Amino acid sequence: MFQTDGYETHPGVLAPSRFEALAAHFETGLAALPEGRRPEHMDRPHLTDPALFEWLLDPGVLDLVESLIGPDIALFSSHFICKPAGDGKPVPWHQDAHFWRDTIAPAGDAITVWLAIDPSTAENGCLRVVPGSHLAPVEHTGTADAFFTRETAVDESRAVDVELERGACSVHSAMLVHGSPPNRSTTRRCGYTMRYMPTTVRLLSERHAIYLARGRDRAGNAYAPVP
Repeated sequence: MFQTDGYETHPGVLAPSRFEALAAHFETGLAALPEGRRPEHMDRPHLTDPALFEWLLDPGVLDLVESLIGPDIALFSSHFICKPAGDGKPVPWHQDAHFWRDTIAPAGDAITVWLAIDPSTAENGCLRVVPGSHLAPVEHTGTADAFFTRETAVDESRAVDVELERGACSVHSAMLVHGSPPNRSTTRRCGYTMRYMPTTVRLLSERHAIYLARGRDRAGNAYAPVP
């Protein structure tokens, strides 16, 4: 499914006890957000919270990633995307690779593991994807009132909802066109995006830290030490 559709889902990737520990750790971080800061914007939290490497480098997670991109794996980034009930922000249609093209090359080789901290449903603004859209780049144009400043036009009749139980995950290609609607429901929707790439991908920006998660380097990259 991943090769043909650009994404797939799994019932769970962390052992239950490890997932519950991550969920509790997230709640602590959410409670500590400065007043006025939107919870959707907990981007690259591992840079200031090194405890997250316990889960980012979890063997079960890396086994799943290895099954899709091979044994030589770099950790690229992570992001808690938490949409509060009632006013959770939308994410417009986009391809991740479009935003990463100045940071890594080829950006389209990266993948995202989307782990559901909360149940993710059509009602509370779950991930939506366009199956098969990972096969070619698309043009991005301007937008507003969302996470990103650019989006792509989509035939929404082709889109599908990626609904996930708490603790389940999806994996999608950096080339897959995806987005999500606002959360107008009475329940929160949070996911932890864990982003990886094969070590054949080159790091272009010295301002971005990557970490050797498994295997060996194959592109001459410099890796930050795991805390």
